[in-house]
Amino acid sequence: MLLADLMKRIPVKHISGDLPESFDGVYAGDLLSRAMSHVKADNLWITIMTNTNVVAVASLTEAAAVILAEGVTLIPEAAAAAEENGICILSSDLSVYELCRDIGAMCAETE
Repeated sequence: MLLADLMKRIPVKHISGDLPESFDGVYAGDLLSRAMSHVKADNLWITIMTNTNVVAVASLTEAAAVILAEGVTLIPEAAAAAEENGICILSSDLSVYELCRDIGAMCAETE
């Protein structure tokens, strides 16, 4: 799915890093060790975690982007690491559930 289409329909803002053209799948979770084993390349990863480990896991898993839910913001060190490493960080005031619901509905429309 094209990330630009998602950003037109769901309230997310681009915070940092390189904006990918598309994504393939979504993982939602906050336990970093679990995210390391379940986020797949080109997935969106939805989390409320805000530390530098988020950037490291996103890089390691080759996630398309990280969506920070519930209006949380990265700590300054994490924001700098995301920018330095080209990790796409998006932000939304929606809850994790609302983001999953809305993204799932969009994906179902394209099938």
